Amino acid sequence: MSLKIVVLAKQVPDTRNVGKDAMTAEGTVNRAALPAIFNPEDMNALEQALRLKEQNPGSTVGILTMGPPRAGQIIREGLYRGADTGWLLTDRLFAGADTLATSYALATAIRKIGDVDLVIGGRQAIDGDTAQVGPQVAQKLGLNQITYAEEILDCKDGRITVRRHIDGGVETVEAPLPCVITVNGSAAPCRPANARLTMKYKRAACPLERSSEDRYASLYEERPYLNLNQWSVADVDGDPSQCGLAGSPTKVKAVQNIVFQAKESKTLTSSDADIEGLVMELLNDKIIG
Repeated sequence: MSLKIVVLAKQVPDTRNVGKDAMTAEGTVNRAALPAIFNPEDMNALEQALRLKEQNPGSTVGILTMGPPRAGQIIREGLYRGADTGWLLTDRLFAGADTLATSYALATAIRKIGDVDLVIGGRQAIDGDTAQVGPQVAQKLGLNQITYAEEILDCKDGRITVRRHIDGGVETVEAPLPCVITVNGSAAPCRPANARLTMKYKRAACPLERSSEDRYASLYEERPYLNLNQWSVADVDGDPSQCGLAGSPTKVKAVQNIVFQAKESKTLTSSDADIEGLVMELLNDKIIG
């Protein structure tokens, strides 16, 4: 059976390089101040999608991402590995979205894409670590969902079988299509970029990434496959009040990079007083809580 698969992918700041400029005054991530990478667990999800494509002739894989124009790089990374197309949600109205607003935007885009058999994404993004977006997308679309997936074992007769890696062990579950799957980082790593596909798609770009002075401008007329899909809030018939900061009840107070050093270690007894003192110290230093 052929499948129409959408992979949810996110361009995230490299959290190994969090500095004093990591947050804006509004409590959102200052993405311009940090190097951007393909969210690691979304790469695991892409590999599962590509394997399904290989096992089911006629299937297609598309990358759906939301972010500034530079997030088009995420779609190109997918194309280099075997994806067929992609959609970039980019609009100032999408900026500052928490998981609620993000899942709303992604769900409206999936409805616009239409007739999707399978939505696959990483379990969580390294810039938020909430693991909420995938399940929220499933809920908004009214679809079945399988979380903590480690391997998609089979897909036939309108049903999919998945091995989940959960606390305490492994379990195998089955669900009817269409459904949403979120994939663990313990799943198979994504294949490397294909040299032939990299050469084919290296100039692929969404309109906002291109300039009128681009010396490759003629290529986008000669080779339509280089034109990446770019959608705004209006393009997906979204409600601006549910997008971006306007639709985000969650506000981040601060992000700190805390490095523990050996000189900061201390030895405690098992007394209630020592334990209570440690907890209060951690709370006062805002290390926990």
